[in-house]
Amino acid sequence: MDKNTDTEQIQILQNTEQAEQEAKTSFQKENREKTKNINRMMQEDSQMFLPEQFVHPYFDEDPTLGLQKKDYQESPTLSRGCHNTPQSYKTISTQERNSCEKLHVCNWMHDIKPPSAQGYFDFVEVRFKNSHKDFFKIPEGLEITEGDIVAVEGTPGHDIGIVSLAGELCRIQMKKKKGFNINNAKKLYRRAKSTDIEKWLEVIKKEEKALFITRTMALKENLDMKINDVEFQGDGTKAIFYYTANDRVDFRQLIKSLAEAFHIRIEMKQIGTRQEASRLGGIGTCGRELCCSTWLNNFSSVGTSIAKAQQLFPNPQKLAGQCGKLKCCLNYEYDVYQDALKHCPETGVNIETIKGRGIYHKIDILARVFWYSYEGNSELIPISADNVRKMIDLNKRGKRPEDLESFKLNTLSKTKNE
Repeated sequence: MDKNTDTEQIQILQNTEQAEQEAKTSFQKENREKTKNINRMMQEDSQMFLPEQFVHPYFDEDPTLGLQKKDYQESPTLSRGCHNTPQSYKTISTQERNSCEKLHVCNWMHDIKPPSAQGYFDFVEVRFKNSHKDFFKIPEGLEITEGDIVAVEGTPGHDIGIVSLAGELCRIQMKKKKGFNINNAKKLYRRAKSTDIEKWLEVIKKEEKALFITRTMALKENLDMKINDVEFQGDGTKAIFYYTANDRVDFRQLIKSLAEAFHIRIEMKQIGTRQEASRLGGIGTCGRELCCSTWLNNFSSVGTSIAKAQQLFPNPQKLAGQCGKLKCCLNYEYDVYQDALKHCPETGVNIETIKGRGIYHKIDILARVFWYSYEGNSELIPISADNVRKMIDLNKRGKRPEDLESFKLNTLSKTKNE
């Protein structure tokens, strides 16, 4: 009996150990399967949300390529007004020029025939880098249209540019340009050849590298100036360096160093902070591109009186643009406020009443509402412009109204009625 009992117990223990081993193996197998599933899901998620797949169509011609990443190579002629590599004797399309050019001009007179007395206008406007434009005379027998890549007279040599304006509107633009003498105008030689365009593309690619080299040289010379942009001439014999500086800068040694480094003719051109912002571009506080880098080509002076006329607080952080000067858009609504002020009484005039003296605080010009308070009291009382004019006329005649409350404007009821 004891032997049978021991045998049964041993068999039970062996069965128990085998069951435990099978359960352990099954558990490990399930864990391995779960781990594989989790890794597979994580891999799928990582592939699904890879940033390479979310590429803008402008940078990737086929966004459905998946993990195959295509490197975007910026066109060297993007600063000249075209994102595709230009070809000789081929006109750049209007759509491409409109989408890339800074300060693009819409020729609204292209369908209007000039008067027979004036005849064909043999001048065109040619644009170079960013906002750099100039007028050139077309030789006889050569037909030039907008979008043509042309070789023009340089100082010295020749330069390559894109025709941005032709016809009667070009005549009007030339009249607006002060100090331009037609007799001393430079010549347009021809349409650019393939060799001209190849040389042009080579020198354009050098501009970015030359910009950093020049900034390094200026720092070594301890010059208080900021190099903003570099523009190479189309034939590679000359380069214009645009800079901004607060004071006069002696950059003679810098010019010698640049001439030794690049073996070309160097020209330094100082520009203002507004011109710097127009060349570099950026986003304004309104969320749109800067006006000066897209369409605004004339910089009108903006004074503090313009901000005061619009009842804007003199806060430099809000009124100044990226150039550090007052925003050009303050001029846009200035005429509207000036017209509205003509129909309002004089601002800043205190009113004498029987109850007390009314102190002027502020005005809402477009709503024609003045705010007054009694002397020594901080409660503001809104009064319409017509009632303010009546009270001022009473004071001029030596009379005083009873109080300000009788002329108070109920702004809530006015809003409901409107």
